[in-house]
Amino acid sequence: NRAGINKEIHPHQLRHSYATHLLNNGAPIDVIQSLLGHEKSETTRIYAQLSGSIRREFYIKYF
Repeated sequence: NRAGINKEIHPHQLRHSYATHLLNNGAPIDVIQSLLGHEKSETTRIYAQLSGSIRREFYIKYF
């Protein structure tokens, strides 16, 4: 309520958004892994998915 969010939101959604924003802004996956407290990077990759625009940029850049 204090944040002004007018819809139901769960802590899991906040973790996912946090990880995604960090990744999209250049944070290394190992740093995100540490911040989220994950032992395995595979777990972090579930949360940290690139947004569509960032994914397209990387695809164009590398392929």
